[in-house]
Amino acid sequence: MSEMINVEEIFASKVFTRATMKERLPKNVYKEVIKVMEQGGELSLAAADVVAKAMKDWAVENGATHYTHWFQPLTGITAEKHDSFVSHPDENGKMIMDFSGKELIKGEPDASSFPSGGLRATFEARGYTAWDITSPAFLKEDATGVILCIPTAFCSYKGEALDKKTPLLRSMEAISEQALRIVRMFGNTEATKVVASVGPEQEYFLVDREKYLQRTDLVFAGRTLFGAPAPKGQELEDHYFGTIRERIGAYMKDLNIELWKLGVTAKTQHNEVAPAQHELAPIYETANIAVDHNQLVMETMKKVAGRHGLTCLLHEKPFAGVNGSGKHNNWSLTTDNGVNLLDPGETPNENIQFLLVLACIIKAVDRHADLLRQSASDVGNDHRLGANEAPPAIISVFLGEQLEDVVKQLVETGEAARCLEGGKLETGVSTLPDFTKDATDRNRTSPFAFTGNKFEFRMVGSADSIASPNTTLNAIVAEAFCEAADVLEKAEDFDLAVHDLIKEYLTKHQRIIFNGDGYSDAWVTEAERRGLPNIKSMIEAVDTLTTEKSVKLFNKFGIFTEAELESREEVLYETYAKTINIEALTMIDMASKQIIPAVIRYTKSLADTVIAVRDAGADASAQADLLKTVSEKLSAMKAALAKLEEVEAKAGAIGNAKEQAFYYKDVVKEAMDELRAPVDEAEMLVDKQVWPVPTYGDLIFEV
Repeated sequence: MSEMINVEEIFASKVFTRATMKERLPKNVYKEVIKVMEQGGELSLAAADVVAKAMKDWAVENGATHYTHWFQPLTGITAEKHDSFVSHPDENGKMIMDFSGKELIKGEPDASSFPSGGLRATFEARGYTAWDITSPAFLKEDATGVILCIPTAFCSYKGEALDKKTPLLRSMEAISEQALRIVRMFGNTEATKVVASVGPEQEYFLVDREKYLQRTDLVFAGRTLFGAPAPKGQELEDHYFGTIRERIGAYMKDLNIELWKLGVTAKTQHNEVAPAQHELAPIYETANIAVDHNQLVMETMKKVAGRHGLTCLLHEKPFAGVNGSGKHNNWSLTTDNGVNLLDPGETPNENIQFLLVLACIIKAVDRHADLLRQSASDVGNDHRLGANEAPPAIISVFLGEQLEDVVKQLVETGEAARCLEGGKLETGVSTLPDFTKDATDRNRTSPFAFTGNKFEFRMVGSADSIASPNTTLNAIVAEAFCEAADVLEKAEDFDLAVHDLIKEYLTKHQRIIFNGDGYSDAWVTEAERRGLPNIKSMIEAVDTLTTEKSVKLFNKFGIFTEAELESREEVLYETYAKTINIEALTMIDMASKQIIPAVIRYTKSLADTVIAVRDAGADASAQADLLKTVSEKLSAMKAALAKLEEVEAKAGAIGNAKEQAFYYKDVVKEAMDELRAPVDEAEMLVDKQVWPVPTYGDLIFEV
């Protein structure tokens, strides 16, 4: 029988929460900390010293020996440098454990070896980490011991953002300031800020670790670069929401416990569509805490998997032919006095504040569809977007029947006199209750869907940080709010002006609204007719960061300087080229050292069999035919391998980051596909005992 778990008792037990601060800090210091957290400003050094000591004492009581400034560089993952609390021994030789306010507030990790896109030269090493007081410190426990982790921003010596968090925090302040202007005009004088809240659903694969270690492609690239489909895939939809197997259930149980201790509100768990694929979803949190927690979710998933003899794969498309993994980014806006700006209420046609917010968001998404597409771009996501398992690469907004009808009325007549009702769901079974339906169905093919009181941005990749999508969302909506407020604050007749502005925005930007099947070819044609961008790959989206429109947007709200945008453009091109380079070299290594030698051995065995059967006087035509077919595949492999080696060598000689990235996309990736084809065909012919790596069937069905 499994042990009892008291979730209330363990939840946030490894977090320096507000309750812990209130308990351990003097009242005046606690009030100062809370004021800075909620209103901004700078903590005094005296208060910081008190907080640091309390934080250190709490951490040491829980077994900590080191602390780290935990930050999120442009690698998309987290970084940490551990320093012990050890100080100089006293005059009696007794070791003193110490941690100062200065050490809490500021760190100085070497900034030279992180991606900077030209913001930093290699010899310019100084970088600073700055404590994000709004995100609580926490304890990580692993083989290194217990480490006090202090969430921080990461900037260069000259102040440029070298991380994902700094721009996110800037964008949160921007949207709060502009959204406040909107709610003030509707009479909400109590709110002091508007918070962007996020709930990211996390999909992932689990495979047996021993089998994983036998696949060089999984180890180096995170995805299978070769692999024929298993006889069974996901076609029966029998894995989705299916009974969770014992081994996976044990993993999920331990994962939940670890996350709850870290204050992560792990809420939902289930099997996903593809075999060996699963999902975890948390409850909504403030955007920067949601970003921090999602990084912790991914790190913890990998760590806990190892304890169970498993490996967690977060790549967007680890296996060809079955669904890949994404991360649905549920985004909403709420005032600090409890008003959700995206709650339409019972009669959305009469909720003028909601309609204005909705119109602004529709305008923002239409104007900056290219930027929103870019924010969800990464190398792995190119395998997923538009593949009829995830939203298309074309940005559109799904509103549902109720809101679409309201918008249609406003555009056509300027008034929304009616509102569609959900009606009653009748099951036809006397013992089952009838209940009121939602007025709107869901649309899983939409990249940006309204789902009741939030928007679900479904394009984000499973391995990617959610910082960039939320930074972009906050920025583009802040701009739309700002422009609306500029008009309405000057209006003599507010009611008439807001009515006209809603109609204007909805009329001008209604092309972005699409409630149909985003997977269909007809939508691609229709989107082109509407003039919507169809950016098909990551690197085709990169230069949207530095258009005049984007630079103006991000500069206006102090989220990115032009230099910071150019640096990110450079980093993205380099990341793409390096990723495909690793994949190409891995394919060359596997084909040269594992697959081709195995096929050669098999052809020799077949040849020996043909000779033996003929010498015995029997018909060897079947064996000879198989030998001929396998030999043809072997020849095709050798030719494709030679071509891949040739183009890979040429790619390395290209000096310009953008040119190199496009060469990898247009030439090297094509050569990789040409090598994969005969290898996967050969896998279907060669004796399984001879094939040198675990197959798809081994990996996704034997967990």
